[in-house]
Amino acid sequence: MTTFVLMTITGMGLAALYFLVASGLSLIFGLMHVLNFAHAAFLTLGGYTAWLVAGASGSFLLGIVVGMLVAAALGAATETGLLRRMHGDHVPQVLLTVGLLLAFTALVRAIFGSDARPMPTPAWMNQVIRVLDAPIPNSRFVLIAAAIAVWVVMTIFLTRTRYGLIVRAGVENRPMVTALGIDVRRAFTLVFALGAGLAALAGSLVAAVQGAVSPEQGMTLLIFAFIVVIIGGLGSFHGSALAALLVGLLQEYTNFYAMVGMGDLVVVLLLAGVLLTRPQGLLGRRLV
Repeated sequence: MTTFVLMTITGMGLAALYFLVASGLSLIFGLMHVLNFAHAAFLTLGGYTAWLVAGASGSFLLGIVVGMLVAAALGAATETGLLRRMHGDHVPQVLLTVGLLLAFTALVRAIFGSDARPMPTPAWMNQVIRVLDAPIPNSRFVLIAAAIAVWVVMTIFLTRTRYGLIVRAGVENRPMVTALGIDVRRAFTLVFALGAGLAALAGSLVAAVQGAVSPEQGMTLLIFAFIVVIIGGLGSFHGSALAALLVGLLQEYTNFYAMVGMGDLVVVLLLAGVLLTRPQGLLGRRLV
């Protein structure tokens, strides 16, 4: 029982991390229909900014906030300066965002080197709390709390605010929203900035959990984030939350109870099964 509790909460922490990354991707694709591979660059940017600020100020929380703001500002600049010219052209969008990711990764290596740098995190994050006699690291609870907070805030944003309603309407029928005289471009910029900020939050937290930042830390997470978005349904924010929970728990249980490394294979098989039986994803809508 103790082992099951440990695997469950650890899997929920992994799911929370996947959701933090995938939520931004889901929002960006849902409104803008952009497969943003540069999302991993914003994740890495958040981690390194948090590392620099936390090292200089001694405040990890301040590092997270500054990292999110910097990534959001860069995301807004990327959308207005580059992607806005390519709306509707999917191949140029993919090539551009992949190029941005590769260029940013190379820039980070050139400035900070290829070696991982230790992340100064609060000592209490490395301590454990016993739940039903299972020792759970505090960092897992931080991930879960952050994911719940993001889910609540983004749900309120999407359902209670003017821009949130524009985002939802844009997902349903973008031409109609434009015909009503609403400047959807501002919503594009806002959503892209929010997605970049969420990626930076995930980057800061994964650096804290792993105890280090590295130039490639966003690559693996980006792959699983895309898997989560596809399983949940492209453009479905709540679908991404459900898919992240399924993927995180399935991966953790499989790696422990079956064989280490099998979790990745099982997740890919789950992806294949969803694509074959429900191509629109768990909570996505079938295109007619």
